[in-house]
Amino acid sequence: MAGYGWLAYQLHAAVSHSHGPTLCLIKNVTGVPCPSCGITRAIMAIIHGDVNGSLYSNPLGLLVATGLVVGPIWLLVDVLWRKETLWKSYQQVEVWLRNPVRAIPLAVVVLINWFWNIYKGL
Repeated sequence: MAGYGWLAYQLHAAVSHSHGPTLCLIKNVTGVPCPSCGITRAIMAIIHGDVNGSLYSNPLGLLVATGLVVGPIWLLVDVLWRKETLWKSYQQVEVWLRNPVRAIPLAVVVLINWFWNIYKGL
């Protein structure tokens, strides 16, 4: 719910042509963007139909936007059908990621994204 609230605030700020504050503690303290910096801008770009702008802001934004759409629908279906498929899938992914052969390449992708954020000066 906090994520949807933040997006609503950002949409309102975009309409009023003001830029909202950054909530990134790492960037506020060090001046260096974190790996997730730019995800709000990426999602805002997707909402406005700018996929290239979204990818430039933060490629992980597409993944987060997909989760923001699919997650609540999946949860609603689970509640209506009295199932726990979302929770069981989450647990399976968590176990799957415990394998270093899978976790290390994903960590490398996050590091590459972080360097990309630093390079473009977010």
